[in-house]
Amino acid sequence: MAVYTELSKAFLKGLADDYGLGRLSALSEIPQGSVNSNYVLESAKGRFLLRIDEVKSENELKRELDLLSFLRKHSFPCPHLLQDRMGRLHRALDGKCVSLFRYIDGRVLAVERMKPAQLEAIGRALSELHVIGKAYKKGIDNRFSFERIADLYLSVRARLPNYFRKICRTLDDEVEYLTRYLEGKLPKGVIHGDMFADNVLFRGDRLTAVLDFEAACRGKFIFDIATAVNALCFVKGEYSLDRFRYILAGYEGVRTLSLAEWDAFPNELRFSSLRFTVTRLHDFFLQPIDGRQRVHKDFREFFDRLRVLRREREGGMEPLLMAMATGYDYRKYQKVKATERRHA
Repeated sequence: MAVYTELSKAFLKGLADDYGLGRLSALSEIPQGSVNSNYVLESAKGRFLLRIDEVKSENELKRELDLLSFLRKHSFPCPHLLQDRMGRLHRALDGKCVSLFRYIDGRVLAVERMKPAQLEAIGRALSELHVIGKAYKKGIDNRFSFERIADLYLSVRARLPNYFRKICRTLDDEVEYLTRYLEGKLPKGVIHGDMFADNVLFRGDRLTAVLDFEAACRGKFIFDIATAVNALCFVKGEYSLDRFRYILAGYEGVRTLSLAEWDAFPNELRFSSLRFTVTRLHDFFLQPIDGRQRVHKDFREFFDRLRVLRREREGGMEPLLMAMATGYDYRKYQKVKATERRHA
C-alpha cells in the first residue's frame, strides 16, 4: 500500500453516494506498500478501504477481484470487495481503477513480536489458500516469474551506479545459477506471492485477514512458502529455525509438501530473495519518492538474505538446510498420495 493519487472532494462525494456510505467524516492515507494508493474512509456506515490501482490494467484488476470474490465464497479470510448501487466492482479515475473494500478489524504485528501460534496460523492460512485455490480454474498471469524478474534485472542493472559493481556481480551470478537449477515442474496453483507481516491481520492469536493480493497469481506453492519464510523467519540478521518450524507445522497441518518441493526449497528461498531485491531496486532505489507518500523498502534487506542463502555470510543457513533435509516424512507423504489415488 502507498499513496500516489490525490482524491478530490467531488470524487469522494460521488463515491459515497454511489456506495450509499452516507456523509464522509474522515479520510486518512496509508503510506505502507509499493505500487497502489490506499486510503481509509470513515462514514456514517462505518470504515472502508479505498484502493487505487496505479499499475494494473482494468483486465488485470478484474482477474484479481474475481479471485477475491471466489475466495470469499469459500470462507477464506481475504478483503471483502463491495459493489456500488449499479453493481459495479470498480470505477475509473484518471485512467486508473478504484475499488472499495469493507474495513477489517485487526492488528498488523511486527515480525519480532509474532508468537508461535500466530506463525502457525499464517502457515495454515497459506496452505488453505493453496488447497481452496485448486478449484479456481481461471488463469492469473504471474508478473514475477523467474523469466520476468531476470528481464527486469537486466533493465535495472543498466541504470545502477558504478559503486554497485560488487552487488551486480553477485546478482549476475545468482541469475545464472537459478537459470540452471530452478525447478519448474512442481505443484502449482493460486499463490499469494507477498506473505509479509504487514499483509496479515490478527486479533489475539486469531488471524482475521490476509491482505494485498496485488501479486497473487498462478505459481509454485513452494515459492509462496519460501517468501513467507524469508519475510517472517529472518530476524536480527539470521534465519530462525524455530520460526521456520512453526510456519511449516501450520502449513503441513493442511497440505503436505512433496519430496520434490522439499528438495526445491533452498533454491526457491534464493529466488524469493532475488525477486524482492530486484523489484525493490526498481521500485524504490531507482525511483525515490517523498516519504509521506510511501514507506521506503530497502533492497539490502533481501540482498542480505540472499548472501546468507549463498553462504557468503553467516546467518543460520545450515540449520535451515538440515531442517529441510529431515523435514520430509516419507511415510506421511505415501499416506497422502494413497488417499489422493482413492479419491481420483
